[in-house]
Amino acid sequence: MPLALSILDQSTIASGRGADDAIRETLALAKLADQWGYRRYWLAEHHNSASHAGTAPEILVAAIAATTQRIRIGTAGVMLPHYAALKVAEQFRVLEAIAPGRIDLGVGRAPGSDGRTAYALNPDAAQAGDRFPQQVQDLMGWLGDGLPESHPFRMVAANPAIPTRPEVWILGSSDFGAQLAAYFGLPYCFAHFITDGRGSEEAMALYREGFRPHPGVPGRLAKPQGVVAVFALTAATEAEAFRHFRSRAIWRLSRDRGIYPPLPSLEEAEAYPLTPEDSAKIERMRARALVGAPEQVATRLAALAEAHGVEEVAVLTPCHDPKARQESFRLLAEAVAAGATRHGAYQHA
Repeated sequence: MPLALSILDQSTIASGRGADDAIRETLALAKLADQWGYRRYWLAEHHNSASHAGTAPEILVAAIAATTQRIRIGTAGVMLPHYAALKVAEQFRVLEAIAPGRIDLGVGRAPGSDGRTAYALNPDAAQAGDRFPQQVQDLMGWLGDGLPESHPFRMVAANPAIPTRPEVWILGSSDFGAQLAAYFGLPYCFAHFITDGRGSEEAMALYREGFRPHPGVPGRLAKPQGVVAVFALTAATEAEAFRHFRSRAIWRLSRDRGIYPPLPSLEEAEAYPLTPEDSAKIERMRARALVGAPEQVATRLAALAEAHGVEEVAVLTPCHDPKARQESFRLLAEAVAAGATRHGAYQHA
């Protein structure tokens, strides 16, 4: 199977531009991704952050669904412990009515914020994470499975009543999400970009080994379906790609200190005073990063997908220059398509 490409967008705020610019850049990129053949366009959820503008991914999903034709649109993800499962089910039933058969509802357990903000979103935050598996069950019930006879809200309907349902995904960066997705027979996405790949192959193996098939059950899978979400960046040349990469590298240094600023410009990144320890960290980042010329990145993504036993990767590309970010996604789509064509030709030779 040829590698399928999707996009994960955090609506990153760039230094010198506002959060409103970040939202508009997301909308513009989604339209292009629809044209370039990407399978999905997923929106992240973050709160109380100077780095990311995507606080309400479900609203961005609605805007993108109304302005695209083919691509699947969804969340990566809705941080379910902040919300009532009924409200999330209703939101995504509305989205499914806007774009039938094109909506993904990715849900996660992490707060997507600091602890204080988690309590501001849900005063019951201390216990909410522990109830995540039950929330997923309730969500599936209101999306079409139905609630158990003993459920206290069995007679409460999630509206609007529509003939199709969104595709529910479990997201995570640990073994917990993999095991939960396997138990419920749902597709699973591992956030490789959060852990720099640590634990990703193990989590995917756990998912496949523990998967409980649900053949013929709406909303559930007959066999495992996994995606790995990775950071990747390309440009016309390897040198140019690594020049753009420096912005994210400097931003990561701040993140490792618990600071989440806007993504620095190339000029700010190049002028940043590095300690010897900082320089060593950036060299380690460079060695691991999926950054380079288009064919290089496409080849490495295909190898990564094979190592994880998946046929799809979701690519995250924070880049200060919005045109360079668009170009990275265009070049990557072309390189992956060209690689698939060559592979097919070899198979039939």
